[in-house]
Amino acid sequence: MDIATLVGTISAFGLVLVAILMGGGIGMFINIPSLMIVVGGTLGTTMINYPLKEVLGTIGVIKNAFFSKAQGVEEIIKQFVEFGSKARREGILALEADVKNVSDEFLKKGLQLSVDGLEPQAIENIMATEVDFLRERHQLGAEIVSTMGTFAPALGMIGTLIGLVQMLQSMDDPSSIGPSMAVALLTTFYGSVLANLIFMPLAGKLRTRSKEETLAKEMITEGVISLTKGENPRILEQKMLAFISPKIRKAAFEQGEG
Repeated sequence: MDIATLVGTISAFGLVLVAILMGGGIGMFINIPSLMIVVGGTLGTTMINYPLKEVLGTIGVIKNAFFSKAQGVEEIIKQFVEFGSKARREGILALEADVKNVSDEFLKKGLQLSVDGLEPQAIENIMATEVDFLRERHQLGAEIVSTMGTFAPALGMIGTLIGLVQMLQSMDDPSSIGPSMAVALLTTFYGSVLANLIFMPLAGKLRTRSKEETLAKEMITEGVISLTKGENPRILEQKMLAFISPKIRKAAFEQGEG
């Protein structure tokens, strides 16, 4: 589980909850009609905007913000240097035994294509296409979550207008003014909470996750192409180090030397 996402979620909701409890009971912030307007309206408008299949698929994408862990770039580089050394000594076919032990499906596929004798350009085209479609799927998931963050405050404003209309129509009955004002104010509150504490932060984290996974797969693609060409392991390492920042690059060298 991603610690930053978990801690951030608990902190954000925890501080809001503490502020509510310090000012009174939490019961006054619970209003079913307001929840129906904001939550139901947000889901409904999202399904109008996107196909149902894509909206339901977003649930699986959201899990990446909490449970997905990007493969360490240092680990990828180290693994390919070992593959490169073995391929230089024994030939590319010697890696066939290692393919079965690889857990990453993308890496396994690339190694198998290399062992099967495909040309480097063909392997690059196949793997690049898969990365492109992966990026598109991730972008769509983040876009849907971001769109929900846009719709939630708008539905909150609609709820506010509904509450104000109900209040103005019943000014002669003082007992109905309070519930109408509650709907008016709480829908705005719910919309703001959903947008700023859930949807927008999740969309940002999903974009970050997508960049991390895409970078890892691009590094794997470059490594597989170098293996297929039979390049020196040191050249292979330098090519893959070019994908990461100098700070991480320096740490990887120091770790390797140690």
